[in-house]
Amino acid sequence: IMFSTPFAIISYFLIWFVPDISTGQVMWYLVFYCAFQTLVTCFHVPYSALTMFISREQSERDSATAYRMTVEVLGTVLGTAIQGQIVGKVDTPCVGSPFFFGLTNSSVAMEELNMTHDTGGLTDTRNAYMIAAGVIGGLYVLCALILVLGVRERREACELQSDEPVSFFQGLKLVMNHGPYIKLIAGFLFTSLAFMLLEGNFALFCTYTLGFRNEFQNILLAIMGALGQALGIPTCSLSPLQSAIPFLILVVLLDSNLFVTYLVAVAAGISVAAAFLLPWSMLPDVIDDFKLQHPSSRGHEAIFFSFYVFFTKFTAGVSLGISTLSLDFAGYQTRGCSQPDQVHLTLKMLVSAVPVGLILLSLLLFKLYPIDEEKRSKNKKALQDLRRAPGS
Repeated sequence: IMFSTPFAIISYFLIWFVPDISTGQVMWYLVFYCAFQTLVTCFHVPYSALTMFISREQSERDSATAYRMTVEVLGTVLGTAIQGQIVGKVDTPCVGSPFFFGLTNSSVAMEELNMTHDTGGLTDTRNAYMIAAGVIGGLYVLCALILVLGVRERREACELQSDEPVSFFQGLKLVMNHGPYIKLIAGFLFTSLAFMLLEGNFALFCTYTLGFRNEFQNILLAIMGALGQALGIPTCSLSPLQSAIPFLILVVLLDSNLFVTYLVAVAAGISVAAAFLLPWSMLPDVIDDFKLQHPSSRGHEAIFFSFYVFFTKFTAGVSLGISTLSLDFAGYQTRGCSQPDQVHLTLKMLVSAVPVGLILLSLLLFKLYPIDEEKRSKNKKALQDLRRAPGS
């Protein structure tokens, strides 16, 4: 965590920097985006795995997970507010659709329009993004310092040493053959993908399909605010996930309505809280169940947590790919004042139909999850007996 932080800050800053080069910009952003994601993983995996190293008690782990997710969301709200307010104050003019000019080659039309368009707004936007990146980078450093200096793992909380150490690949094979973990991570995968698609396209949906160009930043804050409030309330059911479905359907069926949009934003925030908190709270149960089935195999907590982090990033990449390709095929015009009807239909699919289908699939997988409250209590008692046994 300590050594990856400064390089992560530099990489994040360079993601928002526009290099003065005629060719190679795609490679520039690809390199620094991949570098940033790799360095953030160096932070996120040990940070997440610390949950297993601070206590043996499941209730304390659940409490730590709830606090961790709450603070993560509060940080996201703060970052959203900072970047939204800094960038939102810059008025970047949109570009009229080239079809209005009777041009058949849209790429040529956009090039001609951009050449004649005032670039002052774009320069101000670039500067605003750089300022926001600097502020968020400073928050990253502050949080990393608090974590490194303020948190100490209790090594006696978990049995880290083993008389017969198991190699990483052997441990990976054991972990990936553990049935409850596979069901849990599959449900987590589809849930994350559903809300990544919703999150990644909701701003465009509000801007173009609903016509709330000047409101989407406030709508996003409503989502994050509801998320933070919901994470502060312990939850052990799937009802928040289920409650998102009617709201996601409602927002695309009704005519453009600001009140309904804010209502959907709050419901989505509560549902995202369930999507975040429930799988992370269930993961320690899976690890305890794994320990009972493999008492001689120890120290694999990081493998369990690292795949959670990996699938979070994997779903982010997949959602970006799906969204970008779908909108490109539909004829999306960058910086356009309006979009073709195909784009509106595509955005409705990306923020409603596809997430609803993925949520239903994840609910089915969570229903098949074998560790219920009774099983959890039995595992807790069995682990206590195992630790009290002579020679353990």
